[in-house]
Amino acid sequence: MNRYKVVKQLGDGTYGVVWKAISRQTNEVVAIKKMKQKFHSWDECMALREVKSLRKLNHPCIVKLKEVIRENDELFFVFEFMDGNLYQLGKDRDKFFPESKVRSYMYQILQGMAYVHKQGFFHRDMKPENLLVNKDVVKVADFGLAREIRSRPPYTDYVSTRWYRAPEVLLRSPYYNAPIDIFACGAIMAELYTLRPMFPGSSEADTLHKMCAVLGTPTQATWPEGTKLAAAMGFRFPQFAAPPLSKMVPHASPEALELIAAMCMWDPNKRPSAVQCLQHPYFAMVARPVHSHTSGGAAPAGANAAAEPAGRPSSHSLAKARGGGDTRLEDRNGMKGPHQWADTAPPMRAESAGGATAAAAV
Repeated sequence: MNRYKVVKQLGDGTYGVVWKAISRQTNEVVAIKKMKQKFHSWDECMALREVKSLRKLNHPCIVKLKEVIRENDELFFVFEFMDGNLYQLGKDRDKFFPESKVRSYMYQILQGMAYVHKQGFFHRDMKPENLLVNKDVVKVADFGLAREIRSRPPYTDYVSTRWYRAPEVLLRSPYYNAPIDIFACGAIMAELYTLRPMFPGSSEADTLHKMCAVLGTPTQATWPEGTKLAAAMGFRFPQFAAPPLSKMVPHASPEALELIAAMCMWDPNKRPSAVQCLQHPYFAMVARPVHSHTSGGAAPAGANAAAEPAGRPSSHSLAKARGGGDTRLEDRNGMKGPHQWADTAPPMRAESAGGATAAAAV
């Protein structure tokens, strides 16, 4: 770790502390996460879900691990440094995002989700804090709760932050899967338009109550499995008729409202996949990015992680970040082994039809 100079602390979570640091060799700014748990072997390190998932994931819309270092039984993750996250970006604004900006952000987020799901994982903790931004680039971060789609349920451990938690998880279903990420994306998309969380419940029951108020109460016909889950835990859905979503998200286009409603369907089997979301007419104005190899080119955008903001529920998982170039696995206790990923980060191209560019300034 003497190859890096720590500049300041960025965040402190249940499992680790994150620093902003500078490489003494290249002057590259990075984010370093130090795990609080001790790791007495390299096998222990490699067994971490976060390491297992990030080692397999290589996509421009996903945070990329630059280096893993084990030193004196302490584990460090080195990521690129980014300017902040979507929560911070929205919190600091005094006016709404233009729809072209929301469209660009959601296109990148859903590209990341489509790739994660295709590679056999689901994230389980999608929220604005875990979406890192650098100017107009958004990358999915924090895979500390990620699971493999092929892993066997039931899932009984803690999952996701309450405000973005899918209803099947709130109702304690042990058989949830990738659609929980899609529900969270729908809630995030609505929040990008309103700068307010869509379902800011103070408890699991209150979150379900707020979902009913926005989405309308589910029925045996619309979500039979949900009514069974609710009955099993003694929960009674409050009775609400679904109001027009345009009242909740007044600045969104009809296409945007249609996509949000689809992603936030009560029944997970009725939600579109990430690929289907990307094919929605809402994204017709977004030019598909051209993937180009950037190794040896300009320094990649960096990534950081911030502490959980006060007043927002925590997922007990710390936001992290991603970087370009070769990823190194280094065991300073006596073992080392390089692992490489190609870096194919594409730029977002301008929107067509004379609209605002996807790279317009925030």
